[in-house]
Amino acid sequence: MFINEKGEIKMIKVAPSILSADYVNLQKSIEEVDKAGAEVLHIDIMDGMFVPSISYGPNWVKAIRPITNMELDCHLMIENPERYIDVFAKNGADLIGVHVEATQHIHRALQMIKNHGVKAEVVINPGTPVSLIEPILYMVDQVLVMTVNPGFGGQKFIPETIEKIAELNKLRNEKENLNFEIEIDGGVNDKTVVKAYEAGANVAVAGSYVFDAPDPAERINAIKKATDF
Repeated sequence: MFINEKGEIKMIKVAPSILSADYVNLQKSIEEVDKAGAEVLHIDIMDGMFVPSISYGPNWVKAIRPITNMELDCHLMIENPERYIDVFAKNGADLIGVHVEATQHIHRALQMIKNHGVKAEVVINPGTPVSLIEPILYMVDQVLVMTVNPGFGGQKFIPETIEKIAELNKLRNEKENLNFEIEIDGGVNDKTVVKAYEAGANVAVAGSYVFDAPDPAERINAIKKATDF
């Protein structure tokens, strides 16, 4: 753990992504990472338009909600996410993330999320500068920095994204009205998470690293151990 310039203790939270889980035995996979100490369950919603892949819809969130107390982090990789914010909020999402690249009305989308009493997250792709979201950072509970290009699991971590994490952390520490968490997603393992954590990230999404392993619990513990300093 580390203490930031505001005197706040920041510890890593692990958010396994069910994009890499066993779909046939999804409840078993979720219960396994829950028992292992994961704080967040990351649910990637993909529409085949914003990204090439297609994944889950809101009914998956509704089905998952009763089987875990983990925070359900719904990452909407979809065009015009405003169309689906209501249903994801009503179906049990604790946090809803929207890409700044996917909507012309990011302020409105975040407002809609907050109006449901749900945590709001803004997401930026590797090629998107932090400056694009700086005007709305006061609205968000979390910023997700994509550390790979979105849409597919199993990609390699893009090291240049560390600079964006550090920039966000600097803004968070310097401005009184900013109090968001920084999440990373893509290519996360016990090695890549260290520099991201040092730069200021405190939520780590891990998909294939966790669910492709014979012992997912060991991988969750490895991420936590790697950042225990």
